[in-house]
Amino acid sequence: MSDSNTTDFTNPSTFILLGIPGLEAAHVWISIPFCTMFAIAVLGNFTILFIVKMEPSLHEPMYCFLCMLAVTNLILCMSTLPKMLAIFWLNSREIDFSACLTQMYFTHCFSVTESGILVAMAFDRYVAICHPLRHSTILTNPVVAKMGLAMVLRSSIVILPFPFLVRQWPYCTTNIIPQPYCLHIAVAKLACADTHVSTFYGLFVTFCVICLDGIFIAVSYTQILRAIFSLPTQDARLKTFETCGSHLCVILAFYIPRLFISLMYRFAQNVPLHFHVLIANVYLLVPPMLNPIIYGMRTKQIRVGLLRLFTHKGA
Repeated sequence: MSDSNTTDFTNPSTFILLGIPGLEAAHVWISIPFCTMFAIAVLGNFTILFIVKMEPSLHEPMYCFLCMLAVTNLILCMSTLPKMLAIFWLNSREIDFSACLTQMYFTHCFSVTESGILVAMAFDRYVAICHPLRHSTILTNPVVAKMGLAMVLRSSIVILPFPFLVRQWPYCTTNIIPQPYCLHIAVAKLACADTHVSTFYGLFVTFCVICLDGIFIAVSYTQILRAIFSLPTQDARLKTFETCGSHLCVILAFYIPRLFISLMYRFAQNVPLHFHVLIANVYLLVPPMLNPIIYGMRTKQIRVGLLRLFTHKGA
């Protein structure tokens, strides 16, 4: 290990990313599923964007929010996976201090953005099912655009203190991060200063942003289920529920792994570090990979658009 990694310093120029600690010998093999998920996520989300753009019938609020979700997923993947694969394949572990803060900001910012977009999609389903006659007047194109902008601004402002807090701390022991990308909590642990403000602010973001989003989604679906169960026939109930089935699957893919990881970090103290890191990184890739698959399989309009795309290419 070089001296720059262990000697005293207060403003490191670089950090060292370990990848998956304890599994360095298997990095090449670990990269195969990560690279596969990355390729599926990029191809799937770009396909969703292309189909919605090319199909005028899909220029509706639901698919506009789906495009926002696809863009968010692409940014999340692009912010972390290229560096992760460089570590796995090329052993390129150094990352510039400013690049680390930028990566940290984008990762946390667009994770919060994704949560906000899921809230906006829940609101869209609530209006479509509970107030169908007013859907087109409530969720106009300008309103949809403002909602998307509000989600991005909210996450940008909420996450902005993270890099500023990290930049002002001294680092006097090591600059080695036991992760394949920069996370706020991982960098904060390296600081030789009082980081309680950062810890409390991180909890505030978790409980007052992510949890509030979850509560809003739960309230929306409570009203949706009440409206569905009030329908007169079983067939009508099933058809109405199918219109929000894809969104429910995406919500579960986003929140259940997050809940599992939070419980694991809190209660599974004897679990090896490499398992914690591996699961956390898989979680980062699972929603971006699954979201286009879920909507592609469960949404008839997306399937028809995809079929038309390949039919035109064949013609």
